Amino acid sequence: MYRIGELARRTGTSVDLLRAWERRYGLLRPERTAGGFRLYGEEDAARVERMRTGLSHGLAAAEAARAALVPLERSEELLPALLAFDGERANDLLDKLFSRLSVEGVLRETIQPVLREIGDGWARGEVSVAQEHFAAHLLRGRLLALASRWGQGVGPLALLACAPGDLHDLPLVVFGLALRERGWRILFLGADTPLQVVASTAAAERPELVVLASSRLREPAPVEELAAIAAGSRLALAGRWPMVDVPALRLEGDAVDLAASLDATVIRA
Repeated sequence: MYRIGELARRTGTSVDLLRAWERRYGLLRPERTAGGFRLYGEEDAARVERMRTGLSHGLAAAEAARAALVPLERSEELLPALLAFDGERANDLLDKLFSRLSVEGVLRETIQPVLREIGDGWARGEVSVAQEHFAAHLLRGRLLALASRWGQGVGPLALLACAPGDLHDLPLVVFGLALRERGWRILFLGADTPLQVVASTAAAERPELVVLASSRLREPAPVEELAAIAAGSRLALAGRWPMVDVPALRLEGDAVDLAASLDATVIRA
């Protein structure tokens, strides 16, 4: 146990900011000495680190504090539950997370890390095809339940689709929900969508943005089909696409961060 000055030094945070977080959000849970001094421990330091991580990922202070206060084991237990085919436990954990955090907070702090761990485990041969399919099916169902009305509203419209033959649409669902949290409307065509269908739908619906996702490299590149889509709407290519002479944004990296960046990239274009 140590005083607040030492906690500030250990976490690279100012004393004033720590006191503000303790007062506003209850982030710190100090014990008091007989003389009335506050003493802080490793759990306080861990919550400060989680708070700083949330802020660095673009969460508002109140949201980052809620994420930091959620028991860490709740997120860490989701992966073992999924790999054990324990749907009841996994759904219970997700219920508790969604009750405490925003959709974006759960996507950023839990869903995306779990998907990365499952993907890495599968690549190493530590996660079976059955486990990967079970986890993807459960998470996809939960997220699509949140997306039931994501096409309603008055915000800019984004058309999202996976390239022909690509069945891995879960990352695109995550991306769509993150866009929806920022006021976008979503027209989701899902997995294995012919590019001609994307082009005709875009021509009819006039979205501000068309996002095409691919988990495998497309060779030879479908230049004519991509050009037809880009002729009527702003086009973004996510995942593995070769370089093509077609005006298109390239989307790589964290889906939630990409959704945040698109507000400025597309709306101001």
